[in-house]
Formats: sequence, C-alpha cells, structure tokens
Amino acid sequence: MNIADYREPFQPAKVWRGLQILSNDSLVPKCSGPYAWYFQDLPAGIPKAGCLPFNDLTLLYVGIAPKRISSKQTLRDRIKNHLKGNAYGSTLRLSLGCLLGERLGLQLQRVGEKRMTFVHGEEKLSEWLANNAFVVWMARKEPWEVEAELIRTVSLPLNLEHNEQHSFYPILSARREAAKKKARELPIVRV
Repeated sequence: MNIADYREPFQPAKVWRGLQILSNDSLVPKCSGPYAWYFQDLPAGIPKAGCLPFNDLTLLYVGIAPKRISSKQTLRDRIKNHLKGNAYGSTLRLSLGCLLGERLGLQLQRVGEKRMTFVHGEEKLSEWLANNAFVVWMARKEPWEVEAELIRTVSLPLNLEHNEQHSFYPILSARREAAKKKARELPIVRV
C-alpha cells in the first residue's frame, strides 16, 4: 500500500455538495474506495487547527466503502446513507447529530432495543448535511487495507475509529456516550 496513491481525498480538484449528490443519483459511482467529507458550517467546538482546507471548507471525516471484504456496499450506497440515512447506520450522522443537537433541536432516541436514531430530527440533519457537507471520493479496490493509515495521515476530528490520539476524540466520545445514555433513559419510540 502506497499512501501517495490516495491523495485525492486530501488534495481534491473538486468536491461535491450533498445537495448535488442527492439530486443526481448517478454522480457517485457504484464501486469501492475511500471518501472524504469537507464542511462549510462547522458545529461549535470542533477544532479546526491542523485540518485540511479546500477553499472555504474544512476536512473533518474520512470513510471507506465497503467496510470489509464481505460487504457489498458501494461508495454510492455509503455516501447516500450519510446524507439521508439515520444515526444508527452512519457514525458520521451520529457524531454530527450529537454536536448539532442543541442547535438543530435533535434528540437521540431508541427506536428498538439497541437501535438509536434522531427519529424525526433525522430530516433536519439530512437538510443540514445537504447544504453544509461536501464530499470527494476515489475508486480503489480493498479500501479497508488503507483506512487506518488514511485517518492517521491528517487531522480528522469526526473520525473515532483509528483516531484515539486526536485531541477531539475524548470530547466527541463523551458527547456521543451522553446522548446514548439519555436515549436509554427515554421510552422507546414507535415509528
């Protein structure tokens, strides 16, 4: 693995707004590879120091699709899941929802014994992502072989896995755990 072959997420020529992806189903390819999320409007408290910029955007998160060899998920599936899925299926949505909860009026809740989402707030989070999140991707086979190295390469405050050394790790972990604890205290929502 040569990390130099994975420059595109960190030095993009172009990034795509969430809204563009949602309005054009074929924009993101149905293949495997890494992707990187840049943001325009940062949630309060996220450290920007050391993060890579692209114009007026800031790189905060890197992911891969599929997560493992046995998965059939593609870049298109994963990116769309982050944009319009729910917090149960997207660690990025869970983190952003916990950080934007007060601002957007989001509350993590149980919708099953173990499943937690922002229930009706997921729509607000999707709207925020469509307007403030920008993504770039690259087609590569077996991205799980480079994920940890990609995360260690730059400052990525919203990544938790492989990123325990980041200064924002304990803060984000605590926010997520507090939201989950509160959700466990609330009744299960029937949707």
